[in-house]
Formats: sequence, C-alpha cells, structure tokens
Amino acid sequence: MQITLHTDPTAFDVLAEEWQDLMGRAVNAPIFMTVDYQRIWWQHLGRGNFRLLACRDDDGRLVGVAPLFVDGTELHFVGCVDVSDYLDFLVDGRCARPVYAALVDYLAGPLSAEWQTAYFCSLSHRSPTPATLVELARARGWSARAEVEEVCPVITLPGSWDDYLAGINKKQRHEIRRKLRKAEAAADVRWYVIDTPAALTDEAIETFITLHRLSAEEKDEFWDEAMLAFFRALVRQMARRGWLKLYFVEIDGQPASALLCFDYRNEILVYNSGFDMARFGHLSPGNIIVSYSIQHAIQLGRARYDFLRGDEVYKFRFGAVAEEVFGVKIVRNG
Repeated sequence: MQITLHTDPTAFDVLAEEWQDLMGRAVNAPIFMTVDYQRIWWQHLGRGNFRLLACRDDDGRLVGVAPLFVDGTELHFVGCVDVSDYLDFLVDGRCARPVYAALVDYLAGPLSAEWQTAYFCSLSHRSPTPATLVELARARGWSARAEVEEVCPVITLPGSWDDYLAGINKKQRHEIRRKLRKAEAAADVRWYVIDTPAALTDEAIETFITLHRLSAEEKDEFWDEAMLAFFRALVRQMARRGWLKLYFVEIDGQPASALLCFDYRNEILVYNSGFDMARFGHLSPGNIIVSYSIQHAIQLGRARYDFLRGDEVYKFRFGAVAEEVFGVKIVRNG
C-alpha cells in the first residue's frame, strides 16, 4: 500500500473520478462521504490544516481515502461535526484490513508530528471502522475507545402504506390518520416535492430557511453567513446529482412545513426540517409532512427512511428504531 498526503483541497477535484468509483467498493460509503459533500463542507465550514490521505494498492488503484484536518493538535474527519450525520474512512471492501493498517501507520509515522489526539465522529454502527481503529491504535500503545455519540432512528419500509401503518403502534397509527384527516378537513392542504435543478428555485431554498428559523429560537441562531452559504451550495449540488427530495406542505396556499431529505442508495435521509408552528401548529404540520414523505418513500420503493441524528420522541412514534452512531477518541502516549 502507498499513501499520498494531499494538503490542498484541490485534491477533491484531482481525485473526484477515482473517489466516485471507490464509493461503489467501500465497506461503508454514506452520502456525507461523497466528494460533492466533502468539498462543499470544507469550502464553507472547514478550519485548521487540510490533510487528505489517499491510499493506493500495488497496481496504483485508489483503495482508501481519509479526508482529515488538524485543528490545534487534534485530528478530525472533514465534516466533523454538527451537520454531518455519518462519516468514515472510505475503504475498499476487498482489501479493508491492509488499508486500515496503512492509514494508521501513516498517522503514526509521517503525520505524527501534527497531532496528539484524534476524534473521529459520526461512525455508523454498520461500519467496521470503530472496532478496527480501536484495535489498531491500542496495538501501538495508544489510548483508544469507541463511545456512542448519538442515535439515528430508522424505519425499515414495507411494500405499502397500509403495511407500514399495520406495523406501528395502534395508538400512533390512529394519531397519524386522525391528524391527516383533521388538517385535510379544516383547510386546503397541498404537499409537493422538489427534486430537480430546474424546480429548485432561490425562492424554494429561502422558504425552507425561513421555515427552519420559525421552528425554534435556537434554530435562527444556527444560520450564520457560513452556514447559509454551505446550505445553499449543498442543496443545489444534491439536486444536480439527483439526490435531493425537498418536501413542502402548504396550508391554504401558505408554506406550513418543509422537509429537506436526501435520496441516496435506496434510502431517504431526513437532513433537516422547518415548521411554522405559530400559524399552523394546531394542524400538526410536522406530522403531516413526515407522513406524506414516508408515503412517498414507500411509493418510490425505498428500503429505509432514516431520520438521522437525534432521539426526538416523534421519530419513534412513527415506528423508527434507534441505530447507534459512534465516535472514536485516540490519545497518543508520548
């Protein structure tokens, strides 16, 4: 295995084609590890010193990518934390163990002068990375542990809306139906989804941001200039890639709720949401838009509906099951 260190973010462009190919071979390849997402995150939210490790086999094929940055003396994934729900090393499944070993060797060797501690966040329970990293780090005498950071509640989708309703708690099934009927009887309720670049207007993006800000006071504080630029660029790129599902519910012609989702690898991932509770809270606009989007995911034949990070009660009322997300902390000794 041969490791090349890239210290300039132009590496995203240099490696883009090979990176995309590796995504199809990697043992775990969430949407947040696409070159599109990683490039946009670094451009708008990156800090510290950019350090990307590219691992190649003896034939020169890209078999591993570790997009990292050093902040002070701590090493992190590009994308860590807050707005990236799943991160990982990209590792070819056919030679995973040698790639992990080569990456850790590089951290212990040529990159060792730059970091003292490492925190690798947002690792899915489906990834071998937490256990493998801890094992390889401890073999070097480093302190290493994997801890549960958060959970992502996930619905495994059946073949029909009726089957979905039949599979959840009776009380919640009644509540979903009741709230949909109440809203549809009390007002003119319309839902639609934006999933193409042509349909994704500036107005739609700003309407989503407005609804997100209206959801809670702390959400308004979320939108500084860097986050606004990141979000606008990300949503447009997701639309260009065909990975966007931006849902809206209008009540009596006014925007009441929105759900920003990614449609990726047979899953719908709920990235963010917004609701005008002051005007429409009595009609449960959040319940309505989640219900419509689950129905749509089933119609599309998707296998999973992932609410992403956060253990809010409403997610479990829709029948989601918690899946753990890990962080790995490494401290070098000496």
